[in-house]
Amino acid sequence: MAVVPGQMAWPLALAIAWLAGEAGHRWLALPRISSYGITGFLLAAGQLGVLPDARGGAMALVADLAFGLILFELGYRINLTWLKANRWLGVTSIVESGCSFLAVFVVARMLDAPLMPALLMSALAMSTSPAAVLWVVNEARSSGQVTERTLHLSAFNCILALVVFKVLVGYSVLASAGGIFQAVWNSLAVVLVSVSLGALFGVAVPGLLRRLGGLPRHATVAFALAVLLLTALTDALRFSPLLAALAFGLVARHRRVVLSQVQRNFGALGDLLTVVLFVFVGATLDWHQALAGLEIALAVMLARLLAKVGSTTLLARPGGITWRKGALTGLALTPLSAFAILVLEQTRHLELSLLEDMTSIIAMALLLEVAGPLLTRWALVWSGEAQRPEDD
Repeated sequence: MAVVPGQMAWPLALAIAWLAGEAGHRWLALPRISSYGITGFLLAAGQLGVLPDARGGAMALVADLAFGLILFELGYRINLTWLKANRWLGVTSIVESGCSFLAVFVVARMLDAPLMPALLMSALAMSTSPAAVLWVVNEARSSGQVTERTLHLSAFNCILALVVFKVLVGYSVLASAGGIFQAVWNSLAVVLVSVSLGALFGVAVPGLLRRLGGLPRHATVAFALAVLLLTALTDALRFSPLLAALAFGLVARHRRVVLSQVQRNFGALGDLLTVVLFVFVGATLDWHQALAGLEIALAVMLARLLAKVGSTTLLARPGGITWRKGALTGLALTPLSAFAILVLEQTRHLELSLLEDMTSIIAMALLLEVAGPLLTRWALVWSGEAQRPEDD
């Protein structure tokens, strides 16, 4: 099929994805985001050819903005007081992330994956896609111990994954004769500056709103615009929009800014951008690459799942929940695709050849585009904290 003219391709793809999401949710009980991602994959340049190449350009920035809004909301929902009161939550995050890294690395190397791609894939496997988790939680109107632990752990392990990934990328730049300055800049310096920018916005924006008055009424638009500005700034300066948005939300919450239930997910704007995000993520995947990395992807997916479920189950009792709820928390941490793909997209400007060798991540992202949100949904349902799909 020929590529649809540029001015029509993305609007048409988004409309089809939205319809597919509603149909899949109603008749197959699929989370809507799963259908969005699969639609993007099927319409991509490498498949049906309806969409042009999705990598880079304006759509990548819009996807970053969508992910930034989600990370802002996730950061806003993180309660650091709870982390101080229950230190086992932090221990669980470190153990779960570390076990995921080790499990994926060992399996990948056993299947003859090259060293650096195996390390980078293991770093990404530490994470959980906050976009998928938060969307499923909001869609299912879920609340409770498993829900809150899943949200907090997804935020913590994403931070850990980004730090480890940036350090490994910095080492790769050094190994490619980029020099020690460039290596450090593309690792810890990027992390620190990104977090600092997000924290600065988290202090400045609530302060500005208080001076202007009418904070509850204007909070949604103001924060959406601030996330847009922060995303564009960090993207232009080659920092991490993901870390910056997460830090922004975290600091804003602790500046005593209250968002109402109506303002959660940024309303219709958030819904529209979520469609854009998951269609974009699906459109970056190519079936040739996915097929090439399928064998390793299946093995590391299983290793990652066992590591996450095993870790959260083992530390459930010390953390104050039952083993069953610990296991369901690990199961709910399955999604990966959106976070991994966007992190890879934001690293392409370094032109590291090893990123092209990570076909296993492409295959894993494609498989988890459907399976990840579905497993999260059922984990929340089985914990008794979410509505069953047929009750929606």
